[in-house]
Amino acid sequence: MQYVKLGSTGLDVSRICLGCMTYGLPDRGVHEWTLDEEASRPLIQQALDAGINFFDTANIYSDGTSEEIVGKALRDFADRDEIVLATKVNGRMRPGPNGAGLSRKAIMTEIDHSLRRLGTDYVDLYQIHRYDHSTPVEETMEALHDLVKAGKVRYIGASSMYAWEFSKLQYTAERHGWTKFVSMQNHYNLLYREEEREMLPLCADQGVGVLPWSPLARGRLTRDWGTVTERSANDNFGSRLYLESDRSIAEAVTRVANDRGVPRAQVALAWLLHQDTVAAPIVGAAKQHHIEDAAAAVELELSDQEIEELEQPYTPHAISGHGGAR
Repeated sequence: MQYVKLGSTGLDVSRICLGCMTYGLPDRGVHEWTLDEEASRPLIQQALDAGINFFDTANIYSDGTSEEIVGKALRDFADRDEIVLATKVNGRMRPGPNGAGLSRKAIMTEIDHSLRRLGTDYVDLYQIHRYDHSTPVEETMEALHDLVKAGKVRYIGASSMYAWEFSKLQYTAERHGWTKFVSMQNHYNLLYREEEREMLPLCADQGVGVLPWSPLARGRLTRDWGTVTERSANDNFGSRLYLESDRSIAEAVTRVANDRGVPRAQVALAWLLHQDTVAAPIVGAAKQHHIEDAAAAVELELSDQEIEELEQPYTPHAISGHGGAR
């Protein structure tokens, strides 16, 4: 495994981040395809054995049970000081007023709930799960700064939004001397490259590490086009992200993978890891070979010709992934 600094910080993270939305009780929350604790633990152990030290979850994943499962497994299998643990805040955790969003009340409440579920005193990376248009940015950024100063959070990050929104948040923090975001977790893969227009150049200029979610396009880059899985059949959010015209890109991935004699997932991840701003793609793993492929992709070097073949079929897409929480 290789390690890299997260943005302009001194924090070392593995080039692969294990996305933990896969782990949680299937009867809690909206993801019926998740793995329960018994099925999740071997995969978390395998990720640690592969050298992955970076784990990403969220309070809303499986109604908090993802945090519970991941936190317990990491306590059992790893040294907390060696783990970079990330979670998120914004999504609705309960009905009624103040049950969601990025108000001071919501942030202060939800960090304590997340720490309790994770079984830890602090979170290494606390991320806002999308932009909150109903809360003043000053309120959000000061609350996040106070969590850092209280020792409950080491660094803060953001997720999918427009570049002007991210700039507004960063400017507000800088203006007041508050903690700024060190990472951007955004929708970025071979099928969706709209982030290259504004967000990625902004992150490069500001020294912000990029953590792409859905790096394999919900599996569309790893299997024959149109194949239906248990997850894809129940993934209402993911079903809106990609187009039939993206098939030609998936076919290019297949050609390069076949020529190299490697799984398609390795090629798609290697392309992402080639991008200068990308620190660590967030890879979900429901099977052992998912982690094996992710770790192998770190060592896979694509040629300029292969990169051109993968990128050439791309056509512009409507903006997607900014609204709601993945």
